[in-house]
Amino acid sequence: MSNPERSASDAALDIDAGILQRMIEVRRYLHRHPELSNREAGTQRYLREVLAREGIADIRHVAGYGLAVDIVGTGRPSNRKIAIRADIDALPIEEESGVEFASQTPGVMHACGHDSHAAMGFAVAAHLHRQRDSFGGTVRLIFQPAEEDEPSGGKRVVEEGLLDDIDAAICVHVDPYTPSGKVGVGAGPYALACDTFDVVVIGSAAHAAKPYEGVDALTVACAMVGELQKIVSRETDPYDPLVMSVTAINGGNAYNVTAGKVTLKGTIRSGNDATRERAWRRLRAVAEGIAASHGASVNVDIHRGEPGVVNDAEMAELIMAGAKASIGADNVLSLPGWSIADDFAYYSEKRPSVYFRLGIRNEEAGSVYPLHHARFRVDEAALKNGVLTLVSAATMFLSAER
Repeated sequence: MSNPERSASDAALDIDAGILQRMIEVRRYLHRHPELSNREAGTQRYLREVLAREGIADIRHVAGYGLAVDIVGTGRPSNRKIAIRADIDALPIEEESGVEFASQTPGVMHACGHDSHAAMGFAVAAHLHRQRDSFGGTVRLIFQPAEEDEPSGGKRVVEEGLLDDIDAAICVHVDPYTPSGKVGVGAGPYALACDTFDVVVIGSAAHAAKPYEGVDALTVACAMVGELQKIVSRETDPYDPLVMSVTAINGGNAYNVTAGKVTLKGTIRSGNDATRERAWRRLRAVAEGIAASHGASVNVDIHRGEPGVVNDAEMAELIMAGAKASIGADNVLSLPGWSIADDFAYYSEKRPSVYFRLGIRNEEAGSVYPLHHARFRVDEAALKNGVLTLVSAATMFLSAER
């Protein structure tokens, strides 16, 4: 691809105020009505309706509860195609944000900003549809389900062939650690691979007054939680990304009986395949060793999840150029990757791709809480910059010479 700064499209970058207002309405509706992974039927139906109201036809159901829309430019000949991914699912979290449009679904919340991603995707589609005579080529908007849980929507998108005729892919993720409205990106590894594990510790129950007559599975499990952290803190180079988190522990059901069986679950986030495989081996070895030392037994199941996201260098440059052209160089940052995982990794395995971050941190707006927090908020004023960057980068890509 030629230098994107020299091949910018003529597509108008003034987003209609009506589209921006509708974007906020879409975001707030989705926030009120969140749906968990692989259950996004209402979200799919609503997004289809709002896209159709913009005059967009040929809206396809994909990857279960997802949608795909092709916006075909008519302004000049081009056979280039680029995909923009917007994830749409929510998390099993009870909302405590205090916003007036808080979730109306008990125990489910858009605590990762996917409602904002979907709303930006809507605005990009609506804008490009109106401006399709100002560019050539195709922008495929993929409203993807099931980013947060298995089976992965990103993997299914690839399996269904939605990237087979695509030249490159882009996605944006809101970032509560970066000042609102600023765009950040970098080349190379950008999000970690994510695997999950289930551990079952089997002991033998006893009277709580005579624990020596059994094997307390809860004590064994607690020992495992502490020792597993040493795989990261004492066995891994701090410049080699690895995060191991135990996220649930369950066992026991009485005040006066020790636990005969306890389950643990959690995740392993890793930056490369060698570290990933070593973490798997060490988790098994530590769990089996601790169980044996206490006279218990253990079953360990590890489930391979998505790979790490890798940003193509030219695509990262494209985002920086598109952002500078549309929102100003002062709002563009070079940011390293972060330790979250994202199934956009399946896209980056298939095609040159870029995953960039949109800052939403704003003390006055209360947007200061981390992702997956019950009080997570999005500074909606930042979303326009996300839309401008996506539109600018996509149209630059389509107008660039191969």
